[in-house]
Amino acid sequence: MKIAQAASERHVLTVIVDNEAGILAKIAGLFTARGYNIDSLTVADISENHSISRITIATNGPPQVIDQIEAQLERLVSVHRVVDLTQAGPHVERELALIKVAGTGEARVEALRIADVFRAKVVDTTTGSFVFELTGAPDKIDSFVTLMRGLGLVEVGRSGVVGMIRGAEGA
Repeated sequence: MKIAQAASERHVLTVIVDNEAGILAKIAGLFTARGYNIDSLTVADISENHSISRITIATNGPPQVIDQIEAQLERLVSVHRVVDLTQAGPHVERELALIKVAGTGEARVEALRIADVFRAKVVDTTTGSFVFELTGAPDKIDSFVTLMRGLGLVEVGRSGVVGMIRGAEGA
């Protein structure tokens, strides 16, 4: 008899933690223990005295598993708050990417034209390549990278997703 698996959904979690050694490993371990991948992970100090960090995790999993992970995260002493932005309602997600494209002639002109449409900024240029800086929703960056593949895509570096709830409420 085959057991039906719950549908996997994309979730973006924001975790406010004490800025201390080992907390990131503990958090990643909760995902590993359940066999779920972290698609994107960003961490940064967010307090003036460097005592608090914000971790943003993009992952895919059934809602029940995400709920279990959230509950386990909230039990960690170093964790102050966990918010599933996907469940919390309207939110903003952004990512930064650096995209290197090599090309000459018409391909170079087309890369610049597409970059203009996407509002990508040229942050480095040589006679044979560009490095574009692009910020936006992950889907926007995915689309830009797809278009650059045919024009000489060399390398992509992405920061990972950062998100916040819309409006005056904070995480």
